[in-house]
Amino acid sequence: MHERAPAFSGKDGQAYSVATFVDDAPDPTGRYGAALLFVRWSEAGDRPVGHVETEYLAWGKTPAEALAQVLALTLQVVKQHLDRCIDATGAAGGGEDGRWP
Repeated sequence: MHERAPAFSGKDGQAYSVATFVDDAPDPTGRYGAALLFVRWSEAGDRPVGHVETEYLAWGKTPAEALAQVLALTLQVVKQHLDRCIDATGAAGGGEDGRWP
């Protein structure tokens, strides 16, 4: 049994888990940005080997307001964002050392 979190299968055939993140501080206009972070797992599923992340997907006057919009995304939309991130980095994705180009 593997130790990783439940994962999506990316269009590159690799397993990815997803998390959200929100800015710690507002931008110059007072808005907080929120996005998705996808962690790519090794073939064995025992360790992370890279990641991709979206651009900001939502903005809010507070971190909670921005985060709520991202958390409201359907799994289908989240998967579409993953596949777009994979397309943007190339099907090869990050190296086994965990670094992305």
